[in-house]
Amino acid sequence: MSFLTGLTNLTNWLGNVIMPTLAGVFFVIAILRAARSAPFQYAMYAGFMSLMVSGMLRGIETFSRVRAWNDPDQVWVTLLGLVNWSANVFLPVYGVLQVVMALLHYGGAGFRIYPGAPWARHIVIAMASFSVSGLLRMAEFFVQQGTGGIS
Repeated sequence: MSFLTGLTNLTNWLGNVIMPTLAGVFFVIAILRAARSAPFQYAMYAGFMSLMVSGMLRGIETFSRVRAWNDPDQVWVTLLGLVNWSANVFLPVYGVLQVVMALLHYGGAGFRIYPGAPWARHIVIAMASFSVSGLLRMAEFFVQQGTGGIS
C-alpha cells in the first residue's frame, strides 16, 4: 500500500464515516441544550458543517470519477466539472428562487415596504446569477466551435 492510497482511505473514512457521526452528536447536543434554554446555535451549526464536509467530499469524489486515477488532468477536469455544474445547474435554480423571494418581498410577505426594500437586491442577485450562467454557456459554445481548428 502506498502513502497516497493510505491518505485517500483516511480521507474517505473521515469524510464518510466520522463527520456524519459527529453531525449526529452535535445535533443531539443542540437538542439537549435547547431543551434547557441554553444557547444551542453553535452545536447546530457544527452539525450542519459536519454534514457539509461529508457532502462536499462525496461531490468531489463524483466529479473526479470522470478520469482515470493516474490521469494528470484529473484535478483540472474535477474543477471544470464543479464549475460547470455550479454555473449551469445551481445558478439558474438560485436565480429563480431569488425572483420568487423578490416577489414575496415586494408583495409585503412578512415585511413592510420601505424605499430601498430588499426586493431590489433579490432582483439584482437573480440577474447576476442568470448573467454568469449565460456567459459561461456562451464561452462553452465558442470553445466547442473553436476545437475544430482553422479551416
